[in-house]
Amino acid sequence: MSGNASSPARRLRFLAPILVLLAATAAATASAAVLRYAFERAETGFDPAQISDDYSRTIAANLFDAPLRYAYLGPPGTLEPNTTATLPVVSPDFRVFTLTLRPGIYFADDPAFGGRRRELVAADYVYTIKRFADPRWKSPVWSSIEEVAIVGLKAARDAAQASGRFDYDAAVAGLQVLDRYRFRITLERPAPHFVDLLADPSQLGAVAREVVERYGDAVTEHPVGTGPFVLAHWRRSSLIVLDRNPGYRDETYPPAPPGADDRARALARDFSGRRLPMVDRVEITPIEENQPRWLAFLDAEHDVLERMPLQLAPLAVKRTAAGTAPTPLLDRRGIRIVRRPEIDVTLAVYNMDDPVVGGYGPPQVALRRALNLGLNVDDVIRLVYAYQGTPAQTLMQPGTSSYDPSWRTENGDYDPARANALLDVYGYVPGPDGWRRTPAGAPLVLTMTLTPDQAGRQLAEIARRSFRVLGVHVEFRFGQWPQNLRRVQQGDFQIWTVAMSANSPNSQDVMRLAFSGSIGAYDLCRMNLPAYDALYREATRQPDGPERSATLQRMNELEVAYAPMKAIAHRYKIDLVHPWVRGYLDTPYIYDWWRYVDIDARRLAEDGR
Repeated sequence: MSGNASSPARRLRFLAPILVLLAATAAATASAAVLRYAFERAETGFDPAQISDDYSRTIAANLFDAPLRYAYLGPPGTLEPNTTATLPVVSPDFRVFTLTLRPGIYFADDPAFGGRRRELVAADYVYTIKRFADPRWKSPVWSSIEEVAIVGLKAARDAAQASGRFDYDAAVAGLQVLDRYRFRITLERPAPHFVDLLADPSQLGAVAREVVERYGDAVTEHPVGTGPFVLAHWRRSSLIVLDRNPGYRDETYPPAPPGADDRARALARDFSGRRLPMVDRVEITPIEENQPRWLAFLDAEHDVLERMPLQLAPLAVKRTAAGTAPTPLLDRRGIRIVRRPEIDVTLAVYNMDDPVVGGYGPPQVALRRALNLGLNVDDVIRLVYAYQGTPAQTLMQPGTSSYDPSWRTENGDYDPARANALLDVYGYVPGPDGWRRTPAGAPLVLTMTLTPDQAGRQLAEIARRSFRVLGVHVEFRFGQWPQNLRRVQQGDFQIWTVAMSANSPNSQDVMRLAFSGSIGAYDLCRMNLPAYDALYREATRQPDGPERSATLQRMNELEVAYAPMKAIAHRYKIDLVHPWVRGYLDTPYIYDWWRYVDIDARRLAEDGR
């Protein structure tokens, strides 16, 4: 044997310190309240200026603080102060918003602060907003900031593009620091819904300048905020661990606001006086395949299964005279079902810059409308969503301010005969092989970008069957979610499928998907239609009411007519909650609910891991 071999005793002496450390870590974790959770897609990063996907935004919302927030226990869309002392003072013309911060809110400790405790001040929000305009960050959120037209901010961006450097010290007229805790935002034109943006911590979560300057391009890996949690560990696309922020402000469980329902009032009584967050750690694992994510929840590896894979809904939900109830599989384990219509829309998105499916001429429009009429949405709802969905008529999501459930459009029709007639009339004639050709005579072959999970594979089969009836050949490019998103933002696709959940009660948010001012960010179809853009800008200036609803409906009519997207369905949202999780509510528009739940250690020990 080699003389370098170690004896068993020497190996044990060498491993002893490591074993002690592992034992101590395991003991600490066992005594802590840990919420375990799974994403259905991988994250992309944690810098609010650089992210747009829901999974990264969920993490960011628990690390950073926006000035306002939506009330966890209130009716959906109820705004309340977060880091501010009161709601903003808003001018009668909806152009000037003055905010006053609460003193004594601090960023999490970080070497960027040089050992000092760093208080949140008004200048931090001004700096955070300026970052969206800095071309260096290529922010997908810039379009939503640009469209509210903060006075002078676009000019600052233009100057940075010309010079190659954004001057953060230069004054921007619409972003004024009034004193240490007060700042004012002034807009060029009225924007009654600007307050919704002030309640989004994944976008308007305060970032400290010192942190960005220390970490530079790696800042997305070093998020430092004032929120209830801090990033403790990140293994990209595999594991995210958040720990309780030890410097988090003294915040207790909220009282029930006016209009709260019975369950919200009961939770306010149960948790009154409890300091937030109530859990010590959150562990998030991205699991893109539905079956493994479902089995991990059943095996108690995760405490909450948010947005249960709808293909598996029959295993969890049974119909009753009163509505729905858990199946015996879940009922005997005390697992609770929380089910409601999702405030979302699922979409097939066409690349309007693509030479085959894009364009605004009659043949290109006819092709997209034919594909929309030929997609069998009933099959999608039956097979992909297990009947947990309804056909969509427009982009607007149920539950948002101007949604009209009575409206019917061509978008909601399944009519292969009409689709084939459209293709015939506009020159997409079949070749000798039976497959259609373009009006120029080239083979008509389309490519759809999907994720390689069960839902993606089922969508591929439905699309293949649906388009075969039209004589249209379709191929598929499968890729992981972050990879697909990057390709789509760069315009490297023909057809893509995606779901868009509402993050505010504002119906106009989803209409940004076809607004040319956000091409490459929210306008993933890359549509550029002046008539649509003019209506979009008009709606931005209008408060909720009949006039605004009429404007949004005209936008819907243009979207259906030009067909840059196919609104497929509005899904139901089914969440499953193990019995040891206390305080969980299904709360629309709220990404940061982790602070409001607790883990019952006794029940977990009896029934769980």
